[in-house]
Amino acid sequence: MKISKAIFAGSSTRTGQRPALRLPEFAFIGRSNVGKSSLINMLCGSRNLAMTSGTPGKTKLVNHFLINDSWYLVDLPGYGYAKLPDKERAKIKDVIRDYLHNSAEMQLLFVLVDIRHDIGKIDIDFINELGENGIPFAIIFTKGDKLGPVAREAQAERDREILSEFWESLPPCFISSSANGLGKEEILDYIGSVLSDVKKGTQTKTTL
Repeated sequence: MKISKAIFAGSSTRTGQRPALRLPEFAFIGRSNVGKSSLINMLCGSRNLAMTSGTPGKTKLVNHFLINDSWYLVDLPGYGYAKLPDKERAKIKDVIRDYLHNSAEMQLLFVLVDIRHDIGKIDIDFINELGENGIPFAIIFTKGDKLGPVAREAQAERDREILSEFWESLPPCFISSSANGLGKEEILDYIGSVLSDVKKGTQTKTTL
C-alpha cells in the first residue's frame, strides 16, 4: 500500500471529540524519544506532518491524520514520562486509556520500541496490559539504522525472547528506520492487509 494523501484532521483528549467522519484507525504509541513522529512522517512521505521534538511529553493530545481519504493514522501521547510531574503523567495516561478502551474504530495499535536497547519493563508492562484487555497491536522496533543488519536482527530476536516469557505467541514485529525508510513498505502493506480483513469482517484481536 502507498500513502498518496495525508492531512491533519484534528486533535482531541476524549474519544467523543474525534473527527466526525468515522473510518478505520491505526494508532502509534511509544516512550519518549522513541522516534514516533519521525516514523509517522516517514510512512506518510512528509517531513513535518507530525511535529518532532526532543522534549519528553510534547505530544499530549490524540492527533488524527486522514490517509488516502479512507482511514486515519492516529498519533497518541507517549507513556512512561518519568520527568513529568505526577499530575501531568496522570492526565496523559487518562487520555491514552480513554482512546484505547473507547475507540471502536481503532483496528490496530503499533507499539514502538527502541531497538538500540533491551526492551524495558515499562514497555513490557504496557504490552502485557494490551493483551489482558484484548487490544490488537503490533510492535515496531525503531532506529534500525543505528545498528548494523546482524546486530539489529539479533537485538530484535532478543526482545522477542524477552516477551516470549509472557506470551505464547507474539504479534507481528517490524524493524524500521525513519532515516533510510527501512520497514516502510512492510508496515504499510500490513496496514493494507488489516484494512482488507476489516472489509471482509475477519479482523481478530491479539491476547495473552
